[in-house]
Amino acid sequence: MILRKYMSLIGVGSAKIDLVLPKNSFKLGELLHGYFFLEGGIIEQKLKRVECDLVMLDNNGKKEKIIDSTTVLKSDSIKAEERNKLAFTYRIPETLPYSNENGVRYLFKTKLTFDQGVESYDEDYISIC
Repeated sequence: MILRKYMSLIGVGSAKIDLVLPKNSFKLGELLHGYFFLEGGIIEQKLKRVECDLVMLDNNGKKEKIIDSTTVLKSDSIKAEERNKLAFTYRIPETLPYSNENGVRYLFKTKLTFDQGVESYDEDYISIC
């Protein structure tokens, strides 16, 4: 049990997060409804928060600009191998350039933070038309 705890603290067998979206192409101003899929690791872990940023990338992917951020404070625990869904609703801003306009791309960067242990990350590319 102690070995499992220390392994999860360094990221081995830690809980994971995945942002699940209904599609990957959205219109300006569109309201999207998805969810965060949380999957427990090998031990119970205390969750701290979920952060999700909408990020705009330039044509070569080297320059990032955070467009908007959403934070969900979550003072729950996730048991070993437990599976949960956490609702995610977001309105695409109406003032963004379209995807592929001047080489622009977008993605949601999601981070799950624990009281102890390595954070879990997820990236989901989307297009805006």
